[in-house]
Amino acid sequence: MNPGTPSAPATVALVATARPTFALDAARDLLTRARALLTELGADIFGPEDLVMTPDDLEAALADQRADVDLVLNICATFSDASPALRLYDTLDRPLLLWSFREPGPVGDRLWLNSLCGANLFGHAVVRSGGQVRLLHGDPEEDEVRETLAAALRGILPDAVFPPSVTRARGPESEARVALEGLRGKRIGVIGDPPTGFTPSEYDPELLERVFGLQVERIEVQEAFARTRAVSESDCAAERESATRAQPSLAALDPAQVERLAGVTSALREWREEATLSAVAVRCWPEFPTELGVCPCSALSRLADEATPTACERDVYGTVTMLLMEALGSGTTYLVDTVDLDTRENLVRLWHCGSAATSLAADPLDAHQSVHCNRRIGVAGDFPLATGSVVMARLTEDRTTSSGLRLLLAAGESLPEPNRFQGNTAAVRLDGSAHDLVHGLVSGGFPHHTVVAWTDVRPGLRAAADQLQIPVIEW
Repeated sequence: MNPGTPSAPATVALVATARPTFALDAARDLLTRARALLTELGADIFGPEDLVMTPDDLEAALADQRADVDLVLNICATFSDASPALRLYDTLDRPLLLWSFREPGPVGDRLWLNSLCGANLFGHAVVRSGGQVRLLHGDPEEDEVRETLAAALRGILPDAVFPPSVTRARGPESEARVALEGLRGKRIGVIGDPPTGFTPSEYDPELLERVFGLQVERIEVQEAFARTRAVSESDCAAERESATRAQPSLAALDPAQVERLAGVTSALREWREEATLSAVAVRCWPEFPTELGVCPCSALSRLADEATPTACERDVYGTVTMLLMEALGSGTTYLVDTVDLDTRENLVRLWHCGSAATSLAADPLDAHQSVHCNRRIGVAGDFPLATGSVVMARLTEDRTTSSGLRLLLAAGESLPEPNRFQGNTAAVRLDGSAHDLVHGLVSGGFPHHTVVAWTDVRPGLRAAADQLQIPVIEW
């Protein structure tokens, strides 16, 4: 198929967003190639030529906006939070096309771009605020990318993707009821505010109380630091020794960072016992690495190995999803980003930067601990996740439902492969269409975080959702 070029030049409002902690040379190279393809296809491009990363960049992009264009295109050159999306597109009266790139880095390296996850986060923010988005995923040289862009320049955007309309098996109502009753009165420890521009990390505590009977115990990041600094030398030493016995690779890391990690782990554990917490959601950056000098990923892993669900980036609804899945018998779960799509293999890669329980490792005896992939300080896990059948789930807000929530479900097989991205990665061949799931996540405005488990609790989740009047969206 060769759609050619539009009969008349199409105007494109183009912004390319990025964050300086990623591989900017690779991002700029892809942006150059993307602009060249648009020009070749006959587009007249308006907007900043370089990456938009700073507040000044964003203000300049805002000043350069035009209403009289044929296509509004945001290239997610690397991951960034959704602040630019909310500023640039809050009044957009047409669908926004988000373009994400494939990961160029070698196996085992960090995510150079995390572009797809950035598009997912943008999609959540725009749809949540009343807008529409569509996704284009792939590199400029791909035939499908060329065809999709050529069609978009003619006014034909990719379709929004919806799951198939199929009624699937429900678990026993009595078991779902017992699981839900078991959640009532439980407390989630929440540290700090959501990271800037992380719309999925916002939550409604009244909704949690009304729907699940869950309560929130909240402290500020600085109080968490004060608790960490107050940990006694003997408790810190005991935790450091215990952690190193369980994770011998800690012995090769900076001793000062391992010591700080032991303090964070001890403080979280003490807070869990003091406040009778059943789960913890932590604002894990930027303050932990920039002010305390440590990444808390491996501390969250330690608590997860003790059967306390932990979520990074202060994702409370993600934490509730973990609690519900574990109440239904899932065992230990993990909060992940969807960072890679291979449509030929019908495969997605699920990843986060290193807070998985070591029990979830492909080889729990070799759950290697290392430095954080972007911050380059300790301590974060660096190992592939377990193989076998997996379930993905996510509770997220939905103002159109009586409960105020909806539930996303998908499933597949986690395949054996080397750890693709530094941190914790699972390569999952989906039971449904990987293309449709990823495009549905973005165009449907779902969060960039889902929860993955290695026990199929979907029948129980469906039954629990029915009892709470939560619609189930399932691929």
